[in-house]
Amino acid sequence: MWVKICGNTNLEDAALAAELGADAVGFVFAASRRQVTAAQVAAIAPHLPEAVERVGVFHSQDLDEIAGVALKAGLTAVQLHGGLDERLAERLKDRFAGSMRIIQALHWTVDGIDGIKQPALNGDTGFASESSAVRLAGQIDHIAALQLTDRVLIDSMTGSARGGTGVAFDWERARTLFASAPSAVSLIVAGGLRPENVATAIAQLKPWGVDVVSGVEASPGRKDPERLARFLQNARAAAKP
Repeated sequence: MWVKICGNTNLEDAALAAELGADAVGFVFAASRRQVTAAQVAAIAPHLPEAVERVGVFHSQDLDEIAGVALKAGLTAVQLHGGLDERLAERLKDRFAGSMRIIQALHWTVDGIDGIKQPALNGDTGFASESSAVRLAGQIDHIAALQLTDRVLIDSMTGSARGGTGVAFDWERARTLFASAPSAVSLIVAGGLRPENVATAIAQLKPWGVDVVSGVEASPGRKDPERLARFLQNARAAAKP
C-alpha cells in the first residue's frame, strides 16, 4: 500500500511522515492555506530519505511553470489538479523524459452538481453520483489508452473546490470504478481520509494507494504526530492479506 502524506509546510512534519513509513510526502503549490514556495521545499527536500517521493501539487496548466517549480524544489513527481489536459500530460512526459512521475488527479463530485442529477437511493436527500463514475471511468480508460501516466488519484470535488476538502466521496458507488480500472493505471484514493476510516476505504475500494491531508492535521499546514502515526499504522494493517 502506497501512502502519501500531503499538505506539508515544514521539515519537521515531512521528516516525521518519512520516519513513520510514508512512501511520499506532498507539497501544495496552488493557492491554499497550505501553499508553499519552490524555495521552501528546496530547503526541505535534501533532508528527506532518497526513497521517499516528493510530490508537488499543481492547479496550473502552464508547462513551464510546473517544470520550473518541480526542478527548483527538488521534486520527484508532479500531481496535476487542474483537470485532465491530455496535451499538458504529454508535454510534461517529454520534458521530464522519465525523470519525474506524473500523477493525474480526477474528481468525484459529491454535491450533486455533476451532469444529470438523479434521485438518491433509500430515500436520502440530494442526488446520486452515477455520472461521476461514468465520467471518471471514461477518463481513466483514455489515460491508459494514451499512456499519459500510470498513476491516477481520485479526489472529492465540492462546488469549485478540487482537493483539500476533507470530504469523502461515495466509496460504495465507486467500488466498480476502482475494480474495473485498467491494470496499467494505479488508482489512489483521496478526500476525507482519516485514521478512523482509512481501513474502510481500503477494504471497499482496494486502491493501489491512499493520500491524506486534513485527516492527520492539528491545524491547516501542521501535522498531528499521533494522528499521523495512527493513519499509517491503520493503512498498512488494512492492506495486509
